[in-house]
Amino acid sequence: MSLPDRVKPSTAAAQALGFLDPATGAFVPPIQPATTYERGADNRLLSGRLYSRADNPNYDQVEALLTRLEGGAATAVFSSGMSAATAVFLSLRPGDHVLVPDVIYWALRSWLVGWATDWGLRIESVDATRPALAGAAVRPGETRLVWIETPANPTLAVTDIAALAEIAHRAGARLAVDSTFATPVHTQPIALGADLVMHSATKYLNGHSDVVAGSVTTAAVDDSWQRIKAIRSQAGSVLGPFEAWLLLRGMRTLFVRVAAQSHAAQAIAERFSVHPRVEAVLYPGLAAFPGHEVAARQMSGGFGGVLSIRVKGGAPAALKLIGRLRIWKRATSLGGVESLVEHRASVEGPQSATPADLLRLSVGLEDADDLIGDLDQALG
Repeated sequence: MSLPDRVKPSTAAAQALGFLDPATGAFVPPIQPATTYERGADNRLLSGRLYSRADNPNYDQVEALLTRLEGGAATAVFSSGMSAATAVFLSLRPGDHVLVPDVIYWALRSWLVGWATDWGLRIESVDATRPALAGAAVRPGETRLVWIETPANPTLAVTDIAALAEIAHRAGARLAVDSTFATPVHTQPIALGADLVMHSATKYLNGHSDVVAGSVTTAAVDDSWQRIKAIRSQAGSVLGPFEAWLLLRGMRTLFVRVAAQSHAAQAIAERFSVHPRVEAVLYPGLAAFPGHEVAARQMSGGFGGVLSIRVKGGAPAALKLIGRLRIWKRATSLGGVESLVEHRASVEGPQSATPADLLRLSVGLEDADDLIGDLDQALG
């Protein structure tokens, strides 16, 4: 039995849309590892399913829940956030013009530069936080996709989704939003005019650092969406049934996890924004942060669990700081229950545009006072 439409998103997530296994009455769906499905004597598919590279029963509930949380028309889960993102670009045609922000997840930027341009897409970067610049960069009749990331990784730059949606649509393009940092808890890009919402579901949606996954939600089931779905199947970018099951399990606690992480991140940002050994704290929840006004308008209930700090003394001081941490873990990724810190410039390599003094902090579910104390002692 599905839940009524009127329930709040947190209720829909906690009950996974009210799922009950019709065979047993269980609240938790079974894992279905089958790769293929029987046809009837008339050669018709008995369940409507053909092969698990195209579809799997364990996708159904997680995709339905994400569609509900994002206010979209349909969702597809992928084998990773990168496979979800690249499927959107691969659904375009050689020669199409694409606008992307100058601050963007480094792995996606590397793919765009190293592969998408060779394939024939015309990629142009712009400061997406300034709508006037984005408006001047779009090419009516040529631009097919405007891709934004808000808050952006790792500078937390904020982009006005509604303004960019209007710019994209006026040029005949679609707007896609990487909403990994914001999550459906804080932002619903489709309600603000976006056509597509992408998540690295590895992060907050799963929330336990034990699944690599991605998702794309669409505002409309149209030809472009069918191309994205076909790319998932034909390129084999599919999520395993056990991983889909784990993803759904994680999403049931999404709202309580993200609320706690955002609350702690706000406290940490406020504490260290006045620390004498910190050059700057980058976090949309700070009133002095550029983009705070836009973030306050399009985010609700908090500003997310990720912040970055720039340490006085450059890279040596930043690296010394993370070497002295005792509670924060030095590791890649974000959105899990454990707090992580990473020197992004080191990870991204010599072509990185990330400031060498920047540390990205992903706040977990530890006590905020413990996290603050650990940073305090590490800063000396």
